[in-house]
Amino acid sequence: MSEAAATVATIIPALRYRDALAAIDWLCRAFGFEKHAVYVDERGVVQHAQLTFGNGMIMLGPVDNGSAWGRRIAQPDEIGGRETQCPCVVVADCDAHYARAVAAGAEIVDPLAAKDYGGKGYSCRDPEGHLWWFGSYDPWV
Repeated sequence: MSEAAATVATIIPALRYRDALAAIDWLCRAFGFEKHAVYVDERGVVQHAQLTFGNGMIMLGPVDNGSAWGRRIAQPDEIGGRETQCPCVVVADCDAHYARAVAAGAEIVDPLAAKDYGGKGYSCRDPEGHLWWFGSYDPWV
């Protein structure tokens, strides 16, 4: 018996941003995400957002170190630019995706290259320093 729910995607990375509205716009422009839901409070602060890419999704919200959850999460600039995990996103056309990310100002960490395990891929940072990997390698195939 599977523990997984019968849904579109069972794993959804969650990230936090100091300027979530700017991050949402940038992630859509640079990486091709689409807004699924964005909940903004009366102060104009994003409390929760859901962005989709194909049948995948990320969730994001504000940096809030006042909450118990917020105290468990560090931003990359608070820990020397390091991350403890990163979203890996399968794209249809690595060359085009790489060009789009570069044009939007993504900081390229590992340039686009063919991989020994198949496909191509690259890694980059978004404006708040979160690490991302994009590639054509599809572990489901």
